[in-house]
Amino acid sequence: MEYWSVLLRTVLIYFVVFLIMRFMGKREIGKLSVFDLVISVMIAEIAVIVIEDLDRAMWEGILPMVVLLLIQIGMAFLALKNRKLRLWFDGKPSFIIAKGKLNRDVMRKQRYNLDDLLLQLRENKISNVADVEFAILETTGKLSVVEKEGDGDKGMEEQKIAAEEKPIIEPQSQVPARFRFEMLPIPLIMDGKVQDENLAKLDKTRFWLKNVLQEQGVHDFKEVFLCTIDHKGKLFVDSDKKPRF
Repeated sequence: MEYWSVLLRTVLIYFVVFLIMRFMGKREIGKLSVFDLVISVMIAEIAVIVIEDLDRAMWEGILPMVVLLLIQIGMAFLALKNRKLRLWFDGKPSFIIAKGKLNRDVMRKQRYNLDDLLLQLRENKISNVADVEFAILETTGKLSVVEKEGDGDKGMEEQKIAAEEKPIIEPQSQVPARFRFEMLPIPLIMDGKVQDENLAKLDKTRFWLKNVLQEQGVHDFKEVFLCTIDHKGKLFVDSDKKPRF
């Protein structure tokens, strides 16, 4: 008899939670703000308690879930009418990269590290930080990326100039052949710390890296927040001093 009671409660609570989530709107399925997440977690916890505690009446679990639903709908309606309230609950998007420059203050405030950035850039099919004009961390945690204008938009004269530009690494000393397949840039410095393992893969030393950075106007590794190099030898440097490309 107890098993049948658990089965019946499970089925009923399933449909109750399903209807509640439907009434909360499709927005809940596509994204969850902090407020939405709290409501969803509370509903899930109440549902589990009702199913496990057979001595508890069903309405003692359904009533709190309905109350949470009304709170969520009410707050969503008020947020539609009041942008300040909406920003208070959902927060504002943050510019992680603005005009090609990493915003470290925003990253620190959002507790958003370089590994998070590189991961989400790869998810956006961006292999190089240098190709990003703007990167916006949305309130849902998703990163929206606006790329810089591609080389395809250049005129013939600009293409000629770009072709004549001397790469940071000489052609014969570019990324070793065993790493040539890697389209993603290799971090050389992250958070002011030299990635010696990656330098070793490139058969390069700190002395070489220091000389390259000095050409960019940077004289101390600690001044560099992020330094990467791609398979073509193109260097990206984000430091306290504006680099020269």
